[in-house]
Order: sequence, then structure tokens, then C-alpha cells
Amino acid sequence: MNYANVIEFVKEKIAVNGRPPNYPFRDRFEHTMRVYRWAIKLQARVGGDLEIIALAALLHDVGWEEGRDHGEVGAEIAVEFLDSIGIDPVKIGRIGEIIRIHEDKDTTDELSLECQVVMDADLLDEVGAVSVLWDSMATACEDGANYKKAYYRIKQYYKGNRPKIRRCKTEAARLEFDKRMKMLEDFLNQLEKELF
Repeated sequence: MNYANVIEFVKEKIAVNGRPPNYPFRDRFEHTMRVYRWAIKLQARVGGDLEIIALAALLHDVGWEEGRDHGEVGAEIAVEFLDSIGIDPVKIGRIGEIIRIHEDKDTTDELSLECQVVMDADLLDEVGAVSVLWDSMATACEDGANYKKAYYRIKQYYKGNRPKIRRCKTEAARLEFDKRMKMLEDFLNQLEKELF
């Protein structure tokens, strides 16, 4: 499998799909590449079909259409693309299903291991050192930006993210999530000492 061609397709699709960014610095393609890398790391720990995981992770955010679920739109785009490059139809179906439901992190439905890995990789991208950057940069975009405002935003999202560990589908993701929460807790404790 030539993933370079898939990555180029993803980059082009994300650039033109019209999905508005949360913030000017929030790059959906870079998010996709981080999810892809995390999916590969998680697959190495828990198993599953690497090709299905890699392709689903790469294609999970290609779709966007106002008024429609982006997972559905993305699944349609992914299925058509994968068919055009000759991927096995059974794998295409499984990849399409993962993309279609990847945002339903609170589902209690039985999920394939591959779906669990992609969901976990997507979740992990929102927590940790990247989230500190995100919160700091978001605060810098506001009027009256300062370190304390950034501190309070980081702390608010830390508290909001802590319970999301229940969304982790694999033990490997739970361990990584815990590690990131501990890092954020230590960071906030140190920041409090330096700011107050």
C-alpha cells in the first residue's frame, strides 16, 4: 500500500471540504496525521488489521457538508476513493463503517478492535501537551490575553477532559490518557507556583 498517495488525497480533500476551523491555528490535516501516528502506535500494542486502521485514521476527517454528519460524508468519500485504488471491498466496508461512527465515542455498541483503535487515537489527540498549546494559543487570540487567562483555560479543559477516560476503548489508550492527565496535573501545579 502506497500511503503517500492516500496522504496526498487526504490533504487535498481536507483543504477543499469547507469545514470551518475552530481556530485559525487549528489545522485539520495536522490533526489527521497525529491521529494516524497514534493509531499506528496503538495498533502495535493491541493488534488489529494495520491496513484498516491506517486507512481509517487517515481518512476519518475528509468529509464535511453543512447539515450532514461529517462521519457519513467522510465514509462516502473514503469508500469511493478506496474503491478507485483497488482496496478489497470487505476492507472498504469496514473502513467506511469506522469513519461513519468515529465521533460516537460514548457508544456502548460492540466495536471492532480496529474501530476502537481509531476512536482512541482521535480522542488522544485532544489531550496532553498539544492541548496545552491549543489552550494557550486560543487564549492568545482573545482580547486581554495573558498567562493567567491561559492557566484558567488549561485548568478548565483539564477538569473537563479527566472524565473522558471512560471513552477510551483499549487499555493501551487508557494508560496513555492517564499518563497525559498526570502530565497536565503536574504542569498546572508548577504553573500555579510560578503565577500566583
